[in-house]
Amino acid sequence: MADRIRVGIVGATVTPGGSGWGANAHVPALNALSEYELRAVCTAHEATAKASAQSMDEMVKHPDVDLVVVCVRVPWHYDLVMKSLRAGKPTFCEWPLGASLKEAEEMAGLARERSLRTIVGLQARSDPAVLYARELIQGGHIGEVLAVQLTVLAGAQLERGAGRIWQGQRTAGANTLTIAGGHGIEAMCTVVGEVAEVSARLATRIKTWRHTETGQDVAVDSPDVINVAGRLQSGAELSVQIASVPFGGGQSRLDIFGRAGAMSLTSSGALSVGPNRLLVTRGREAATEVEVPSRFKQAPASTPAGSAKNVAEAYKRFVDTAGNPKGFEPDFELAIKRHRLIDAIERSAAESRAVKL
Repeated sequence: MADRIRVGIVGATVTPGGSGWGANAHVPALNALSEYELRAVCTAHEATAKASAQSMDEMVKHPDVDLVVVCVRVPWHYDLVMKSLRAGKPTFCEWPLGASLKEAEEMAGLARERSLRTIVGLQARSDPAVLYARELIQGGHIGEVLAVQLTVLAGAQLERGAGRIWQGQRTAGANTLTIAGGHGIEAMCTVVGEVAEVSARLATRIKTWRHTETGQDVAVDSPDVINVAGRLQSGAELSVQIASVPFGGGQSRLDIFGRAGAMSLTSSGALSVGPNRLLVTRGREAATEVEVPSRFKQAPASTPAGSAKNVAEAYKRFVDTAGNPKGFEPDFELAIKRHRLIDAIERSAAESRAVKL
């Protein structure tokens, strides 16, 4: 391998109506890191999907590409990631890893079988404020954790173009539960540990979206309101509300109540993107915002703020743990944990019962 990790990305162009996550997060993150070099890009535009597949075939076989990044629509993840893994390439796939638990398990299984390093786009696991909150909790700063409450309110987009309208179909795997919920749940689990049991309700309150290019109303079956009661492996009680709302959205909050104090992580957007505020109180003291120590900030200060910041943090940690791959997260194994939790939430809602993990 070269001195710098040479990266090939599929999906780094901004497509009409698309999110442009590859161009807006991955490319600036890589440009900020001296350990990486962007060597190849494949378009993910639907009109050139066939050509992209051909380019992908060439890219994964090319000796000058050390790491393949898959940053396209979720339904395309499986085929592209499997191509990369079969070619023996370490692979970074955006979250959700697969459109289903089964797809995700197959991808993680192949990576494990081939002993290939992986990254999944669960950026909360690399956020400095989230990591510092975890250290404080594990150090007993607020005592035994008794109860945890997570609230994620995303802004609903009721009019969408071809680049986003497909997300209204639950089988596509990219919806309020898996994306806004998945990232929020990852932040929560990073800080307070894994979930042991869930009882959930899912609802689709907004049943049509307007297609901006055709003017037609398109039926939607993806859940947009999710309520979960549960229990952590530590024994703490859990309450989660995730919703996509037309007004008042765009905010996330994680509240942790301990025997000796309380802690809150708040963001005007997603906890996985930040910037996040960390507020702590002990005993009867007033809550105060705490500064995150510099040791949790691995990406260069020059990294652009916003979506690129925690992506760069993940890339940097991937380099720093090269000699100890088991010390790195978020990887495909972590993705499986999150997919299984989401699957448990869906089964609980469908079967009207508590589900243990």
